[in-house]
Amino acid sequence: MRRLEDLCFDNRYARLPDAFHTRVMPTPLPAPYRVAFNAAAAALIDLDPDQAQHPDFDAYFAGNRLLSGAEPLAMLYAGHQFGHFVPQLGDGRAILLGTVRNDRGQCWEVQLKGAGPTPYSRAGDGRAVLRSTIREYLCSEAMQGLGIPSTRALCIIGSDEEVYRENIETSAVLTRLAESHIRFGSFEVFYARRQFDLLRTLAEHVIAEHYPQFVALENRHALLLGAVIKRTALLMAQWQAVGFAHGVMNTDNMSILGLTLDYGPFGFLDSYDPGFICNHSDHGGRYAFAQQPGVGLWNLGRLAQALSPLIPIAVCNELLADYETQYNAAYLELMRAKLGLLAPHANDVELIHTLLQRLHDNRVDYTRFFRALADFAAACDARNDALRDQFLDRAAFDHWAGDYRARLNTEASGPDARRARMNRINPKYVLRNYLAETAIQRAQARDYSEIERLLEVLQKPYDEQAAMEHYAALPPDWASAIEVSCSS
Repeated sequence: MRRLEDLCFDNRYARLPDAFHTRVMPTPLPAPYRVAFNAAAAALIDLDPDQAQHPDFDAYFAGNRLLSGAEPLAMLYAGHQFGHFVPQLGDGRAILLGTVRNDRGQCWEVQLKGAGPTPYSRAGDGRAVLRSTIREYLCSEAMQGLGIPSTRALCIIGSDEEVYRENIETSAVLTRLAESHIRFGSFEVFYARRQFDLLRTLAEHVIAEHYPQFVALENRHALLLGAVIKRTALLMAQWQAVGFAHGVMNTDNMSILGLTLDYGPFGFLDSYDPGFICNHSDHGGRYAFAQQPGVGLWNLGRLAQALSPLIPIAVCNELLADYETQYNAAYLELMRAKLGLLAPHANDVELIHTLLQRLHDNRVDYTRFFRALADFAAACDARNDALRDQFLDRAAFDHWAGDYRARLNTEASGPDARRARMNRINPKYVLRNYLAETAIQRAQARDYSEIERLLEVLQKPYDEQAAMEHYAALPPDWASAIEVSCSS
């Protein structure tokens, strides 16, 4: 484990030409103080967790002092926002300090989110607020716990500095880690500018750093696009299976590595609703829960267009045409596993679709239902009262349960083995908005203990955690009034 002063920086992205980024120093955060620290993320960069007590820790991760070897910069990109192309975006409130290489040879970009204005801030103050940093800190680690690719969160540094959003709030800086923060929009900006030499340079950089198996191959750019399509299809399937809505699936929020990137107005399903819109700013429902797989394909189409100077259009189209097959296969496999099924069956799609319709019609809680389903009694004369009581229309559940029972009986799997499998894929704990809101309200009163407790729970979402049972409860009535928007 390393001290802060001994982190091993290897700033490959900073070696790219100046057209890809702008060198910029973080704006000091007045009187910084530590709100949260994540030892699991610190291990990714070989940082000794005891270094959180370093007298300059808060200053380093507030952007007030510079770590040795860091080369701060803001990344340039463009993007389609709610379907409309914006020719220049870029890191408006995030500053990449550099890339740390750990002793295992893995590279992690260290980025300060909320570290002050950059040339891409578009008249913004470049700050993040405590509310939004807590949400991203907790959700990125929750996704990691669920086994879904995500950026990671190292720490939150707060300040009493006031910033204005819908209301006056206090500012904070989130330190997040990722193998790369390159987005679909990173390619779009150079395609739009017809700077195809820079487009090629970026593609070669991504391949060399993240897809080295393609480096020597003539069709490496097509292979790159195919790999991104595959990762994105899997990511969309994972989101849908766990009941996660991102809220702002703009192309500048889509990772070239298939990571969940840029947490804002996200939300996990409470009662199952395919039309769930977690973003108060999404008036047309473009990014509603059920729309996400299709939006993923649409966004990949914009990436393919941006890469078309390097890849024949016919090849781009062939690769895109495979997305739906890859998504459907991944989603069906995940949903079979959630049902405890071992092998494919011709009627599985209908069984899953019918269940989801029943959940929707009866406003059944998505996470709690699937967790409870592990205890389904498959014997012909058995009753499943705890499950059927989640439904207003118990007869509708009974009808589906009969089909499910028949399906289970086609497989040689005992109830104990099935229960264990299902509990490994159906989480007991997810970051519901009311849980995040409770942590935020306490943090605004300078009590950060709820952040720590939630982090502990969410890092082990499949475990029972008897002392934390209340975190798996149905949301309280007041939770329905919570609204999150693009400023979240």
